[in-house]
Formats: sequence, structure tokens, C-alpha cells
Amino acid sequence: MVDADARAVAAGTPADVLVERAGRAVAWAGRELTGGCYGRRAVVVCGPGNNGADGRVAARVLRGWGMRVATIELDAPVDRATTAPAIARADLVIDAMYGTGLRRPLDGDAAWLAGEIGSAVGRVLAVDIPSGVDGTTGVVASAAVAADATITFAARKPGVLFEPGRTLAGDVDVVDIGIEVADDLVGAWSLDRADVLELVPPRAAISHKWSAAVIVVGGSGGMTGAPLLASRAAMRAGAGMVVCALPGGDAPRRASGGEVVTRALPATDDGALATDAVDMVLDELTRFRALALGPGLGRHPETQRAVRELLAQADVPIVLDADGLNALDGRVHLLANRAERGVVTVVTPHDREYERLAGSAVGVDRVAAARALADRARAVVLLKGPATVVAAPGGGPVFLNPTGTPQLATAGTGDVLTGIVAAFVARGVPPVDAAAAAAWIHGRAAVSASASLGATRGSGILAGDVVEALASTLAPDLDL
Repeated sequence: MVDADARAVAAGTPADVLVERAGRAVAWAGRELTGGCYGRRAVVVCGPGNNGADGRVAARVLRGWGMRVATIELDAPVDRATTAPAIARADLVIDAMYGTGLRRPLDGDAAWLAGEIGSAVGRVLAVDIPSGVDGTTGVVASAAVAADATITFAARKPGVLFEPGRTLAGDVDVVDIGIEVADDLVGAWSLDRADVLELVPPRAAISHKWSAAVIVVGGSGGMTGAPLLASRAAMRAGAGMVVCALPGGDAPRRASGGEVVTRALPATDDGALATDAVDMVLDELTRFRALALGPGLGRHPETQRAVRELLAQADVPIVLDADGLNALDGRVHLLANRAERGVVTVVTPHDREYERLAGSAVGVDRVAAARALADRARAVVLLKGPATVVAAPGGGPVFLNPTGTPQLATAGTGDVLTGIVAAFVARGVPPVDAAAAAAWIHGRAAVSASASLGATRGSGILAGDVVEALASTLAPDLDL
């Protein structure tokens, strides 16, 4: 953003003009939050940099509209005895202390103010990002402002997508003030519905069921639900034919009866996938466009060997998830070897799976973590969590997914995501685009399912509910 600001000024827009535009946008957002200006009280807390300058303009404009405004400046000691009651009775508090340039924890008066603002009865509006939130990672080192809404300029900052910054920012509005953020300055892309519809084109008119066929290999004793969820999700996401290959003879028989075709694979005595299954799967692969490998497999030693052999020999794109990832036990070179053969792999770890695979924790910078693993593994990495990160190897684009709900933290939803990714890959969508679009659709379907069921914070949704919401979420004519 520093570079983007400098380019805008160099192109002929004076810095004070940019500040004026930003401040007026803040004032208008504050007016909207309070429902008007007449009889309203506002407190604007201004720091020493551009955020403070934006706040001063907002204060001036709000006064002009008839709002009673008190301005608090951080460049002098704050009179806490008078400031606390002013914040307590304010209808609007504008946090213009610090923006994305802050590189230290809030302390002193700033930390105290963050606490007072957090207990304010009135609405809280943050300028660019809540003070105390790291603009890159969303991490809070000490205190931070909790806002009802955040108005940010030119582009959404990653810190308002990652937790806890995502929650602290409230509703985020991106405002154009005349700063162009050129592609070479963008560290990551945040998807929206229009992006997803462009990334996933409609199926061709001449399609047939084998045009986008997916095979799912998963399951073990008592764990057939995971591969079936992945299979049903793949069908809802546009795969014309899905075969769910399960170890043992009994499990496929019990799982049959729907649109998903089941296959029996060799199993160990305790129902795990046996290494003898590898040749059977390889023989099947010639008709399939993608293989989803891992849901419900378990960690039997034979199963883990089978996974590694499939990775070494399969010549179709593989979406590797759950126990498929655990079977690698840190052998990232197996994924890089697939890339040497010109075969794509998409891995979908959550934080613990990432740590086992990469040998190190994700850390605070999730974008950097996803990029590092993508480069090492030469695979597409979908790092799951609030604001899922999708990274491609070789410095390619990074996508951040803004959709989702905490209700996705339930058994089976990861398997649903695996099925969606596999379906999109089978439909011919480039793997990084398929993973990014799948993350968006998955999160949006969960929100839709929650709304249609009337689920609240005290209740939940099931993974199957997300599967059933996929069709309507993918419909291009619905305003979702």
C-alpha cells in the first residue's frame, strides 16, 4: 500500500487530496452506522500517521453535518478522566489510531484506549484496519480495537481476513479513493462470486458422464462415511461419474444404492486398505480425470504404503487429504516427484496436517506458510482454516477465501471440500483455480445451509447439509 500510495501521488494526485477523500469516506460510513448526525455524539481517536489525518478530516466533516464530535490526539498524554466518559456516552467511536503500518504492540494510552473502545456502547468504526491488528497476518500482539465495521481503502488487507483480525474488523467495506493497486503489488487475491463463476465455466454442451469422472479412494473399518461424503460432493459439484472405492467386500455393498457407484478393494484383516489395492486402482484410472485420495483411510501401515505407491504411479491429478496426507509422514519429495512427471497434486491440510507434512508449524503468516510448502512439494496447497489460503508452486497466485462459518468445524466438512476440488479438477479447471473456487463454494454453501436450516450459534450444520446446498450455491442466476 505504501508503494500504491506513492504511485498515486507520482501520477498527479496530491497526498492531501487522498487524505480528504479517505476522511470523507470515513465520515459517511460513520453517519451510516449511527443512522444520521442530528443529536449524535462521536469520539474520533487520531494517531500520528495517515490514519490520524483521515480521522481529523472525518471529524471535521461530521461536525459540518451537525454531529457533536470530540477529537482525541495520541501525540499528547490522554486525559483518561475525561476521555473514558466521553467514549462511554458516544454514539460513534472512530478508531483512527494506527493502520497497516503498525509494527509493534499497542501500549500506553493506545492500549488503554483500545480497551475503552472495546467496552463502548456506541458503534465503533475502524479506519483501514482495527488498531493493534497486524495488517498482513491478522495477529494481535497485545491489545486491539474491536470494531463493528471497518472502512478500508483501495484493497482489502489480509489482516481483516485472518483471525482474530477478521472478527475484530466486523463488517468490512472497501472504498475507492483513487489509488490503483496494480497487479504487481498484490500479495494475494480475495475471491468473490464473480471470480468463482469465471474460474469454473459451465460444462460443455457435448459433455457426457465420463467427461468429468472422479474416483474416490478412502474408507476403513467403520469409516465409510468420509469417502461417501467426498463422492456425493463431487457429484453435486459437477462430476458426471463418481466411483467410491472402499476396502473390503461388505462396505461397498452397504454403501451402494445411490448415484455414487461403489467398488470393493482388497483389505487387511481389520478392514484397512491393503497394498494389493494399488494395481486395481491403477487399472481403473484410465477413465478418470481426477483421484481423491485419503478420506477415512486410517493409518494402517499397509494403507500408508498403498498411498505412497499410488502417488508414485498414478498419472492423473490427485487431491490428497486427511489420512492420505498423514501417509506421507513428511515425505514431501514424493509430491515433488509427481511434478517431475508432469502430474498435478492438490494437498488440503489443516494446521496439524501441515505441521506433520512440512515439519514445522504454520506460524502467524499463513500466506508465507502455504507458499513455502507449495514450493517444496511443487504442489497446489489449500491450507484450511478461517480465510483458507490457496498457493501454487513457483511464486504463482495466492488466493484467500473470505467465505465460511464456524459451523464448518464439524466432522466430514473437509471431505466435502475434497470432493468439490476433485470435481472441478476433473472438469478441466486449472488446479490452483479449482482449489480456490472450491474453497469459496464450500464456505458459501455452509453459510447458505446454516441460513436455510435456521441454525444458530448454539446449533450446528452437518456435512451432508453442505453437500445439499452446493447445487444452489453454484447456480449463476442466484444472488448469493
